Amino acid sequence: MSITILIKGKNTRIAKRFSIRKTVSLVVGVSLVFLVSSRTTESVYENQIRLNVVKTGPQEQVDLVDKLHNSTGEKLDRLIGQLAAMQFQLNQLDSISASLAKKNGLTEADFVLPQEINTQLSKDAELTSQIEKMADALEFKVQQLSALESILQGLNIEQESKLAGRPVSKGWLSSYYGIRKDPFNGKPTMHKGIDFAGEEGSEVVATGAGIVTWAGNRSGYGGLVEIDHGNGLRTRYGHNSVLTVKKGDIVTKGQAVALLGNTGRSTGAHVHYEVLENGRQIDPLPFIYR
Repeated sequence: MSITILIKGKNTRIAKRFSIRKTVSLVVGVSLVFLVSSRTTESVYENQIRLNVVKTGPQEQVDLVDKLHNSTGEKLDRLIGQLAAMQFQLNQLDSISASLAKKNGLTEADFVLPQEINTQLSKDAELTSQIEKMADALEFKVQQLSALESILQGLNIEQESKLAGRPVSKGWLSSYYGIRKDPFNGKPTMHKGIDFAGEEGSEVVATGAGIVTWAGNRSGYGGLVEIDHGNGLRTRYGHNSVLTVKKGDIVTKGQAVALLGNTGRSTGAHVHYEVLENGRQIDPLPFIYR
């Protein structure tokens, strides 16, 4: 079976006969050539795209790692700077606590960081190790400062409650402790305190810190303030015109507790000052001149 192709012009005429089997084979062959050529080109292009995608992934990771490295480096620098500042402050605290200990007669070495704990920062040491040492040093310093505070508070309380000085801001010593002539009947009588005369209305002050155990009138004393200073010591301030404290008040050394007066068994404006040790009146004079 065959196909005849006729080409006809004005002056020419061409007729060509083709076998159907050969014609189909030629068409299939040409088609395969075009298909293979097209597929090969497309495969190379696709592979190039895939290769670019694969290359882009690691490059992005490299860029990310670089950014993380730079960011981490900056954070580490800031952390090291903060540690250095903390170390400086820790050294200052050491100096202050040592100075306070020395001024109060304490052993300086007991209130500074031991060499084993107070390790200075080093570029060669691991950062985590330095952070741990800094934390240990800070914790130990807090304990030292707490102990020093407790000791100084105790010393301050002891010093403040220690009786010393005169019970008046202005005035003069007018009568001593001991046997004297009673101003009312002229008979020898035991005077169990010291009198300070002065201008009525002037301040009567506490000679030591303590707690007010009496504030009111009492027979013979008139307006009376009594203060407990601990360790079995109490003071009394009598004949006051006005009381400026009440029972239960905590007073400090030198604080005004009353105004000088002439109440009770009194012949003139003065304060009758007594010191009691375990409930018994003793001579206040040694305490006045401490």
